[in-house]
Amino acid sequence: MSPTTPTSIQLRAGGLRLEVVTAGAAVRRLVLLDGEDETDVVLGFDDVALYGSGRDYLGATIGRYGNRLAGARFTLDGVQHRLSANENGNTLHGGAEGFDRRDWTVVEQDEGHVTFALRSPEGDQGFPGTLDVTVTYSVEPGVVRLDYLATTDADTVVSLTNHTYFNLDAESSGPVDAHRLTVSADAFTPVDAGLIPTGEIRDVSGTPFDLRRPTTIGELLAREDEQLAHAQGLDHNFIVDGVGLRHVATLHGTSGRTLEVRSDQPGVQVYTGAHFDGTVVGTSGTAYGPRAGIALETQAFPDAPNHPGFPSAVLRAGDRYESTTVWRLGRE
Repeated sequence: MSPTTPTSIQLRAGGLRLEVVTAGAAVRRLVLLDGEDETDVVLGFDDVALYGSGRDYLGATIGRYGNRLAGARFTLDGVQHRLSANENGNTLHGGAEGFDRRDWTVVEQDEGHVTFALRSPEGDQGFPGTLDVTVTYSVEPGVVRLDYLATTDADTVVSLTNHTYFNLDAESSGPVDAHRLTVSADAFTPVDAGLIPTGEIRDVSGTPFDLRRPTTIGELLAREDEQLAHAQGLDHNFIVDGVGLRHVATLHGTSGRTLEVRSDQPGVQVYTGAHFDGTVVGTSGTAYGPRAGIALETQAFPDAPNHPGFPSAVLRAGDRYESTTVWRLGRE
Protein backbone atom coordinates (compact mmCIF):
# COMPACT_ATOMS: atom_id res chain seq x y z
CA MET A 1 0.00 0.00 0.00
CA SER A 2 1.12 3.54 -0.69
CA PRO A 3 2.53 4.65 2.69
CA THR A 4 1.96 8.39 2.32
CA THR A 5 -0.99 10.62 1.51
CA PRO A 6 -1.02 11.06 -2.28
CA THR A 7 -0.19 14.43 -3.77
CA SER A 8 -2.86 15.81 -6.12
CA ILE A 9 -1.84 17.61 -9.32
CA GLN A 10 -4.16 19.68 -11.52
CA LEU A 11 -3.59 20.04 -15.27
CA ARG A 12 -5.68 22.52 -17.30
CA ALA A 13 -6.28 23.33 -20.94
CA GLY A 14 -9.26 25.30 -22.24
CA GLY A 15 -12.43 23.83 -20.74
CA LEU A 16 -10.69 20.67 -19.51
CA ARG A 17 -9.23 19.93 -16.08
CA LEU A 18 -7.40 16.72 -15.25
CA GLU A 19 -6.60 15.74 -11.66
CA VAL A 20 -3.94 13.07 -11.18
CA VAL A 21 -2.40 11.73 -7.98
CA THR A 22 1.06 10.40 -7.19
CA ALA A 23 -0.21 7.12 -5.69
CA GLY A 24 -0.54 4.78 -8.64
CA ALA A 25 0.11 7.70 -11.03
CA ALA A 26 -3.69 7.68 -11.18
CA VAL A 27 -6.39 9.80 -12.79
CA ARG A 28 -8.86 11.01 -10.16
CA ARG A 29 -10.99 13.54 -12.06
CA LEU A 30 -11.47 14.59 -15.66
CA VAL A 31 -13.70 17.64 -15.58
CA LEU A 32 -15.24 19.23 -18.67
CA LEU A 33 -16.67 22.74 -18.72
CA ASP A 34 -19.93 23.01 -20.69
CA GLY A 35 -20.94 26.64 -20.56
CA GLU A 36 -21.25 27.29 -16.84
CA ASP A 37 -21.59 23.59 -15.93
CA GLU A 38 -18.72 21.35 -14.92
CA THR A 39 -18.99 17.60 -15.45
CA ASP A 40 -16.57 14.99 -14.15
CA VAL A 41 -16.56 12.10 -16.65
CA VAL A 42 -14.36 9.54 -14.82
CA LEU A 43 -14.84 7.51 -11.67
CA GLY A 44 -12.68 8.46 -8.71
CA PHE A 45 -12.39 7.83 -4.98
CA ASP A 46 -14.00 10.40 -2.70
CA ASP A 47 -11.18 9.75 -0.20
CA VAL A 48 -7.85 10.50 -1.89
CA ALA A 49 -6.09 8.32 0.70
CA LEU A 50 -7.61 5.24 -0.99
CA TYR A 51 -5.29 5.68 -3.96
CA GLY A 52 -2.46 3.21 -3.57
CA SER A 53 -4.67 0.85 -1.54
CA GLY A 54 -4.97 -1.70 -4.33
CA ARG A 55 -8.74 -1.30 -4.45
CA ASP A 56 -10.55 -1.37 -7.80
CA TYR A 57 -7.62 0.13 -9.79
CA LEU A 58 -9.60 3.37 -10.29
CA GLY A 59 -7.67 5.53 -12.77
CA ALA A 60 -4.37 3.81 -11.97
CA THR A 61 -1.30 3.22 -14.10
CA ILE A 62 -1.05 -0.57 -14.40
CA GLY A 63 2.18 -2.60 -14.55
CA ARG A 64 4.39 -4.40 -14.95
CA TYR A 65 1.86 -6.34 -16.95
CA GLY A 66 -1.72 -5.22 -17.47
CA ASN A 67 -4.46 -7.82 -17.29
CA ARG A 68 -3.91 -11.53 -16.49
CA LEU A 69 -0.99 -13.95 -16.64
CA ALA A 70 -2.19 -17.54 -16.26
CA GLY A 71 -0.92 -19.57 -13.33
CA ALA A 72 1.15 -16.59 -12.13
CA ARG A 73 4.06 -17.58 -14.36
CA PHE A 74 5.58 -17.26 -17.80
CA THR A 75 8.60 -18.67 -19.62
CA LEU A 76 11.11 -16.43 -21.37
CA ASP A 77 14.03 -17.87 -23.35
CA GLY A 78 13.53 -21.24 -21.66
CA VAL A 79 13.48 -19.87 -18.11
CA GLN A 80 10.26 -20.01 -16.11
CA HIS A 81 9.48 -17.03 -13.89
CA ARG A 82 7.08 -17.44 -10.97
CA LEU A 83 5.04 -14.34 -10.20
CA SER A 84 2.89 -12.90 -7.45
CA ALA A 85 -0.54 -14.59 -7.59
CA ASN A 86 -3.36 -12.25 -6.62
CA GLU A 87 -6.47 -13.54 -8.42
CA ASN A 88 -7.49 -17.20 -8.37
CA GLY A 89 -3.89 -18.39 -8.75
CA ASN A 90 -3.20 -15.97 -11.60
CA THR A 91 -1.37 -12.64 -11.77
CA LEU A 92 -3.69 -9.68 -12.35
CA HIS A 93 -2.40 -6.20 -13.22
CA GLY A 94 1.17 -6.86 -12.11
CA GLY A 95 0.54 -8.84 -8.92
CA ALA A 96 -0.30 -8.14 -5.30
CA GLU A 97 1.96 -5.06 -5.24
CA GLY A 98 1.48 -3.75 -8.76
CA PHE A 99 2.31 -0.27 -9.99
CA ASP A 100 -1.16 0.92 -8.92
CA ARG A 101 0.01 0.55 -5.29
CA ARG A 102 3.27 2.49 -5.66
CA ASP A 103 4.26 6.04 -4.85
CA TRP A 104 5.42 7.54 -8.12
CA THR A 105 7.88 10.44 -8.23
CA VAL A 106 7.08 13.65 -10.08
CA VAL A 107 10.09 14.44 -12.29
CA GLU A 108 8.61 17.18 -14.48
CA GLN A 109 5.51 19.34 -14.20
CA ASP A 110 3.81 22.46 -15.52
CA GLU A 111 0.18 23.51 -16.05
CA GLY A 112 -0.18 21.31 -19.14
CA HIS A 113 1.72 18.14 -18.30
CA VAL A 114 3.24 16.01 -15.58
CA THR A 115 5.72 13.13 -15.78
CA PHE A 116 5.77 10.42 -13.10
CA ALA A 117 8.69 8.00 -12.68
CA LEU A 118 9.05 4.63 -10.96
CA ARG A 119 11.84 2.06 -10.59
CA SER A 120 10.75 -1.57 -10.32
CA PRO A 121 13.71 -3.64 -9.06
CA GLU A 122 14.87 -7.03 -10.31
CA GLY A 123 12.50 -9.73 -9.06
CA ASP A 124 9.67 -7.29 -8.26
CA GLN A 125 6.54 -9.50 -8.08
CA GLY A 126 8.73 -12.18 -9.72
CA PHE A 127 9.47 -10.27 -12.94
CA PRO A 128 13.05 -10.32 -14.24
CA GLY A 129 15.11 -7.19 -14.77
CA THR A 130 15.17 -3.76 -13.17
CA LEU A 131 12.54 -1.71 -15.00
CA ASP A 132 12.61 2.09 -15.12
CA VAL A 133 9.25 3.54 -16.12
CA THR A 134 7.78 6.96 -16.81
CA VAL A 135 4.23 7.98 -17.64
CA THR A 136 3.46 11.49 -18.88
CA TYR A 137 -0.01 13.03 -18.82
CA SER A 138 -0.41 15.99 -21.20
CA VAL A 139 -3.51 18.10 -21.83
CA GLU A 140 -4.68 20.48 -24.51
CA PRO A 141 -8.23 21.65 -25.19
CA GLY A 142 -10.40 18.54 -25.49
CA VAL A 143 -7.44 16.13 -25.39
CA VAL A 144 -5.60 14.04 -22.79
CA ARG A 145 -2.45 12.22 -23.93
CA LEU A 146 -0.68 9.43 -22.04
CA ASP A 147 2.91 8.58 -23.01
CA TYR A 148 4.66 5.58 -21.50
CA LEU A 149 8.39 4.82 -21.57
CA ALA A 150 10.23 1.87 -20.02
CA THR A 151 13.76 0.46 -20.13
CA THR A 152 15.22 -2.69 -18.56
CA ASP A 153 18.67 -4.05 -17.73
CA ALA A 154 17.56 -7.66 -18.39
CA ASP A 155 15.08 -9.24 -20.79
CA THR A 156 11.53 -9.10 -19.40
CA VAL A 157 7.88 -8.66 -20.38
CA VAL A 158 5.96 -5.38 -20.17
CA SER A 159 2.44 -4.15 -20.85
CA LEU A 160 1.54 -0.79 -19.33
CA THR A 161 -1.97 0.65 -19.39
CA ASN A 162 -4.36 2.96 -17.59
CA HIS A 163 -7.44 1.78 -15.71
CA THR A 164 -9.71 4.83 -15.85
CA TYR A 165 -13.46 4.18 -15.89
CA PHE A 166 -15.49 6.61 -18.02
CA ASN A 167 -19.07 7.78 -17.65
CA LEU A 168 -19.71 10.58 -20.12
CA ASP A 169 -23.01 11.52 -18.47
CA ALA A 170 -21.15 12.30 -15.19
CA GLU A 171 -19.46 10.02 -12.70
CA SER A 172 -22.53 10.24 -10.44
CA SER A 173 -25.12 9.42 -13.12
CA GLY A 174 -25.46 5.66 -12.65
CA PRO A 175 -24.94 2.80 -15.11
CA VAL A 176 -23.47 3.40 -18.56
CA ASP A 177 -26.05 1.04 -20.10
CA ALA A 178 -27.38 3.74 -22.45
CA HIS A 179 -23.91 4.70 -23.73
CA ARG A 180 -23.07 3.60 -27.26
CA LEU A 181 -19.69 2.04 -28.00
CA THR A 182 -17.73 1.48 -31.21
CA VAL A 183 -14.50 -0.55 -31.30
CA SER A 184 -12.25 -0.85 -34.37
CA ALA A 185 -11.80 -4.61 -34.08
CA ASP A 186 -12.63 -7.46 -36.43
CA ALA A 187 -11.64 -10.06 -33.79
CA PHE A 188 -11.29 -10.64 -30.05
CA THR A 189 -9.61 -13.16 -27.75
CA PRO A 190 -12.15 -15.42 -25.99
CA VAL A 191 -11.56 -16.40 -22.37
CA ASP A 192 -12.26 -19.39 -20.15
CA ALA A 193 -14.33 -19.22 -16.97
CA GLY A 194 -11.32 -17.76 -15.14
CA LEU A 195 -11.07 -14.94 -17.71
CA ILE A 196 -7.80 -16.31 -19.11
CA PRO A 197 -7.47 -16.19 -22.92
CA THR A 198 -7.90 -19.60 -24.51
CA GLY A 199 -5.42 -18.72 -27.27
CA GLU A 200 -8.15 -18.49 -29.91
CA ILE A 201 -8.56 -15.41 -32.08
CA ARG A 202 -12.28 -15.22 -32.91
CA ASP A 203 -14.02 -13.18 -35.61
CA VAL A 204 -16.57 -10.79 -34.05
CA SER A 205 -19.05 -11.31 -36.90
CA GLY A 206 -22.38 -12.63 -35.64
CA THR A 207 -21.39 -12.26 -31.97
CA PRO A 208 -22.20 -9.67 -29.28
CA PHE A 209 -18.58 -8.55 -29.70
CA ASP A 210 -19.19 -6.98 -33.10
CA LEU A 211 -18.83 -3.34 -32.08
CA ARG A 212 -17.74 -2.04 -35.47
CA ARG A 213 -20.85 0.12 -35.48
CA PRO A 214 -22.20 2.07 -32.49
CA THR A 215 -23.82 -0.42 -30.10
CA THR A 216 -25.81 0.35 -26.95
CA ILE A 217 -24.02 -1.24 -24.01
CA GLY A 218 -27.15 -2.34 -22.15
CA GLU A 219 -28.58 -4.06 -25.24
CA LEU A 220 -25.27 -5.83 -25.84
CA LEU A 221 -25.07 -7.08 -22.26
CA ALA A 222 -28.63 -8.40 -22.38
CA ARG A 223 -27.71 -10.95 -25.07
CA GLU A 224 -27.18 -14.58 -24.10
CA ASP A 225 -23.59 -15.61 -24.75
CA GLU A 226 -21.14 -17.83 -22.88
CA GLN A 227 -18.39 -15.23 -23.08
CA LEU A 228 -20.60 -12.54 -21.55
CA ALA A 229 -21.58 -14.98 -18.81
CA HIS A 230 -17.93 -15.69 -17.96
CA ALA A 231 -17.28 -11.99 -17.32
CA GLN A 232 -20.74 -10.88 -16.12
CA GLY A 233 -20.57 -8.54 -19.10
CA LEU A 234 -17.63 -7.35 -21.13
CA ASP A 235 -14.14 -7.98 -19.78
CA HIS A 236 -12.43 -8.91 -23.03
CA ASN A 237 -9.47 -8.03 -25.20
CA PHE A 238 -10.35 -6.72 -28.66
CA ILE A 239 -7.73 -6.95 -31.42
CA VAL A 240 -7.45 -3.43 -32.77
CA ASP A 241 -7.37 -3.13 -36.56
CA GLY A 242 -4.21 -1.68 -38.10
CA VAL A 243 -0.91 -0.59 -36.60
CA GLY A 244 0.57 2.60 -35.20
CA LEU A 245 -1.35 5.36 -33.45
CA ARG A 246 -4.90 4.78 -34.70
CA HIS A 247 -8.55 4.74 -33.76
CA VAL A 248 -9.36 2.20 -31.04
CA ALA A 249 -12.82 3.06 -29.76
CA THR A 250 -15.47 5.76 -29.57
CA LEU A 251 -17.88 6.11 -26.66
CA HIS A 252 -21.09 8.18 -26.86
CA GLY A 253 -22.98 9.30 -23.76
CA THR A 254 -26.67 10.19 -23.67
CA SER A 255 -25.46 13.70 -22.79
CA GLY A 256 -24.04 14.03 -26.31
CA ARG A 257 -20.47 13.93 -25.00
CA THR A 258 -18.09 11.69 -26.89
CA LEU A 259 -14.76 10.06 -26.14
CA GLU A 260 -12.45 8.85 -28.91
CA VAL A 261 -9.56 6.60 -27.85
CA ARG A 262 -6.47 6.27 -30.03
CA SER A 263 -3.46 4.04 -29.29
CA ASP A 264 -0.51 2.23 -30.83
CA GLN A 265 -1.12 -0.95 -28.81
CA PRO A 266 -2.39 -4.18 -30.43
CA GLY A 267 -5.34 -4.65 -28.07
CA VAL A 268 -7.88 -2.91 -25.88
CA GLN A 269 -9.60 -4.44 -22.86
CA VAL A 270 -13.22 -3.35 -22.69
CA TYR A 271 -14.52 -3.78 -19.14
CA THR A 272 -18.05 -2.82 -18.14
CA GLY A 273 -17.42 -2.71 -14.38
CA ALA A 274 -19.61 -5.58 -13.20
CA HIS A 275 -17.85 -5.74 -9.82
CA PHE A 276 -19.01 -2.37 -8.46
CA ASP A 277 -21.42 -3.08 -5.60
CA GLY A 278 -22.02 0.24 -3.87
CA THR A 279 -19.07 -0.02 -1.50
CA VAL A 280 -16.93 2.50 -3.45
CA VAL A 281 -17.95 6.13 -2.92
CA GLY A 282 -17.06 8.50 -5.71
CA THR A 283 -15.78 12.07 -5.77
CA SER A 284 -19.35 13.42 -5.77
CA GLY A 285 -20.34 11.26 -2.79
CA THR A 286 -22.25 8.81 -5.00
CA ALA A 287 -21.85 5.07 -4.37
CA TYR A 288 -20.86 3.19 -7.52
CA GLY A 289 -23.09 0.30 -8.53
CA PRO A 290 -22.63 -2.21 -11.36
CA ARG A 291 -21.57 -0.65 -14.67
CA ALA A 292 -21.03 2.78 -13.13
CA GLY A 293 -18.27 3.25 -15.70
CA ILE A 294 -16.53 1.54 -18.58
CA ALA A 295 -12.77 0.99 -18.85
CA LEU A 296 -11.01 1.04 -22.24
CA GLU A 297 -7.53 -0.29 -21.43
CA THR A 298 -5.09 -0.11 -24.35
CA GLN A 299 -2.66 -3.00 -23.97
CA ALA A 300 -0.66 -5.96 -25.16
CA PHE A 301 -2.78 -9.09 -25.29
CA PRO A 302 -3.56 -10.62 -21.88
CA ASP A 303 -1.37 -13.66 -21.13
CA ALA A 304 0.65 -13.01 -24.31
CA PRO A 305 3.91 -14.39 -22.80
CA ASN A 306 2.16 -17.78 -22.53
CA HIS A 307 0.76 -17.76 -26.09
CA PRO A 308 3.38 -17.85 -28.88
CA GLY A 309 0.68 -16.93 -31.40
CA PHE A 310 -0.05 -13.60 -29.71
CA PRO A 311 1.99 -10.44 -30.44
CA SER A 312 5.14 -10.41 -28.32
CA ALA A 313 5.24 -8.38 -25.10
CA VAL A 314 8.97 -9.00 -24.56
CA LEU A 315 11.24 -6.03 -23.81
CA ARG A 316 14.91 -6.80 -24.38
CA ALA A 317 17.72 -5.25 -22.37
CA GLY A 318 18.86 -2.07 -24.06
CA ASP A 319 15.58 -1.57 -25.96
CA ARG A 320 12.89 1.01 -25.15
CA TYR A 321 9.21 0.34 -24.54
CA GLU A 322 7.28 3.33 -25.84
CA SER A 323 3.52 3.64 -26.09
CA THR A 324 0.95 6.41 -26.51
CA THR A 325 -2.77 6.59 -25.79
CA VAL A 326 -4.91 9.63 -26.61
CA TRP A 327 -8.35 10.49 -25.22
CA ARG A 328 -10.18 13.03 -27.39
CA LEU A 329 -13.33 14.49 -25.85
CA GLY A 330 -16.06 16.29 -27.74
CA ARG A 331 -19.76 16.52 -28.52
CA GLU A 332 -22.01 14.95 -31.11
